[in-house]
Amino acid sequence: MDYRYLGNSGLRISEITYGNWLTHGSQVENETAKACVAAALESGITTFDTADAYANTAAETVLGEALASERRESLEIFTKVYWPTGPKGPNDSGLSRKHIMESIHGSLTRLGTDYVDLYQAHRYDYSTPLEETMQAFADVVRQGKALYIGVSEWNADQLRRGSALAKELGFSLVSNQPQYSMLWRVIEEEVVPASRELGISQIVWSPVAQGILSGKYLPGQPLPEGSRATDSKGGADTVKAFLRDEVLTAVQNLKPIADENGLTLAQLAIAWVLANDNVAAALIGASRPEQVRDNVQASGVRLSSESLASIDEVLGTLPETDPSKTQSPENRPS
Repeated sequence: MDYRYLGNSGLRISEITYGNWLTHGSQVENETAKACVAAALESGITTFDTADAYANTAAETVLGEALASERRESLEIFTKVYWPTGPKGPNDSGLSRKHIMESIHGSLTRLGTDYVDLYQAHRYDYSTPLEETMQAFADVVRQGKALYIGVSEWNADQLRRGSALAKELGFSLVSNQPQYSMLWRVIEEEVVPASRELGISQIVWSPVAQGILSGKYLPGQPLPEGSRATDSKGGADTVKAFLRDEVLTAVQNLKPIADENGLTLAQLAIAWVLANDNVAAALIGASRPEQVRDNVQASGVRLSSESLASIDEVLGTLPETDPSKTQSPENRPS
């Protein structure tokens, strides 16, 4: 496993990070979830990402139990705040001071730890003054409940304004967590340049495009039984935008490139996002331990410029690149 610095901080994280969105506490049984975490640890992953909203807080509990016997200092544990939790009352969501302070306490209890390494604003809150949000994050850091602060799916302007306020308050934004893959490149035009300017890294989710880039979905064929596309608990909604024959055909045409590099299609997809030097980590999820062991093989892979050019040639105009889609209020909690 290779490790990368998170933004301009001194924190190093595993370049493949284990995330439990759509799995722990919902799609897979707890014992299977714990086996996936064990496989991640055995594979050299030290960084684990979750959120209070995942499975309405259950995912944090499962992750905390799975990591309980590990040396805390050897782990980097990330969580997030914004989406509704609990009974979903008027103050059970957003980035108000009240919600942030109550949410960090709940997350620490469920995770079984005194602090998280990274606390992230899960989306931008248009209803709360940014000054209030940043002051609350500054206090969370000063209280020792979070070591670093990051965000998720913020656009370039939001990153600039948030970073400036953070510095005034004595801390830094070190990360952004956007969707990014061969098929979803909307951060490249504006978010990545702004992040480089500000010393912010990307921790990217869905590097395999919700499993589409694994090649398991075939054009004109029935959906694989038990796949995310057949999951009625939310998984199907996340993948349907990519389930088009032209996309699935192009993915199959990537296989010779993967073969030339001695990689599976999923490993190629993860190596591709890690080729971006602004990416600190690719988030992977898993419903089986063997998926973790397979995906971590992408760590340390360095794709040649020829391979990268070949990928672009195969995909042509398919990747989504519209910067207006980097963040919107209706985006689901990822």
